[in-house]
Amino acid sequence: MNQRKPLMSVNDALTFLVNAARPIKEVEWLPTLAASGRVLAQSQTSLLDVPPMDNTQMDGYAVRTADCVNGQAKLRVSQRIPAGHVGAPLEEGTAVRIFTGAMIPDGADAIVMQEQCIVDGEDVTINHIPRSGEWIRRRGEDIKTGATILPAGVRLRAQEIGLAASVGLATLPVWRKMRVAVFFTGDELAMPGEPLKPGAIYNSNRFTLSALLQQLGCEVTDYGIVPDTLEATRDTLRLAAQGHDLVLTSGGVSVGEEDHIRPAVEAEGRLAMWQIAVKPGKPLAFGEVGDAFFVGLPGNPVSSFVTFLMFVRPFILRMQGVADVTPLSFSMRADFDWLRPDRRQEYLRARINGNGGLDLFSNQGSGVLTSTVWGDGLIELPPGQSVHVGDQVRFIPFSSF
Repeated sequence: MNQRKPLMSVNDALTFLVNAARPIKEVEWLPTLAASGRVLAQSQTSLLDVPPMDNTQMDGYAVRTADCVNGQAKLRVSQRIPAGHVGAPLEEGTAVRIFTGAMIPDGADAIVMQEQCIVDGEDVTINHIPRSGEWIRRRGEDIKTGATILPAGVRLRAQEIGLAASVGLATLPVWRKMRVAVFFTGDELAMPGEPLKPGAIYNSNRFTLSALLQQLGCEVTDYGIVPDTLEATRDTLRLAAQGHDLVLTSGGVSVGEEDHIRPAVEAEGRLAMWQIAVKPGKPLAFGEVGDAFFVGLPGNPVSSFVTFLMFVRPFILRMQGVADVTPLSFSMRADFDWLRPDRRQEYLRARINGNGGLDLFSNQGSGVLTSTVWGDGLIELPPGQSVHVGDQVRFIPFSSF
């Protein structure tokens, strides 16, 4: 009697996928302004100190601390230095009117905030005893010449773009965009804007998955809805594999008579992984067709969404050259009971409440897409784990994806 092969665990599946990824090797040089969202191909170092000179953090007066020891020093204002201008050396017994970001004149060793000063004509009274170095940004205190400011494999956010610009980097080397082909199987699928025939549903996965791929910076080629036949599935699979790094499908990966993805992949390429011990989303296929990788996601909307986040996202990130593909997670308090644990690892849709705990969406069905909009993220439960009010659980915010 044949025994059913055990399902692959979530951790084993993740390790398998990430290790199987072949990082893209083609490098593009982009203007720094256009590099947001791309993955840095080479570490970047600074060719200058930041800041490049001692400058003031405040609007105020540059002084010698030796001239301001009594707390009410009256000094002549000898010059005025706006940001971007270079002043003359500070004369003893005088002060310099100076503005935020301006270069500290030679001889000055402190800045006194303008709120601590009283101006009377050409003189200023310093109602403060400044410390040496007060309100002065020192040259190179943020970045030293030669320091690595950005490591290879980082996805460039606004922060990284700004940091690159701050050291004068006008262009950045990034890996080329990953090319992903998508298609969707199911004779029941219709597009928004079309009338729904009896038994039909709108194809939400096409929109969800395309948006997720675009958020990851992929170039997406959409081959649309494919008829539920083995021949049509094989034809589209063969076409989609040409010139793409990954072919991603939704639906048709189960074991029904109308599920043609598995036999199509086995006929056109090879299937390396199928079925994971995860809920929602057990039927998840991985393999290769031609020179492209293949991932087949389940058709239920929540299953498709969750398995993309947990499995396809880290695979794509590793293909893109990202070093750390693990989403941030937090230990948080459950303000609910979950007393019907599954033998598979579960991902429950939850929301952070006003008391700093987690509430659970009332319907955790794999077709309830409203749970993904209502929720702030996913609770990860190991196989067989129940939850009682007050327990600590692992929470992965959607924002960390």
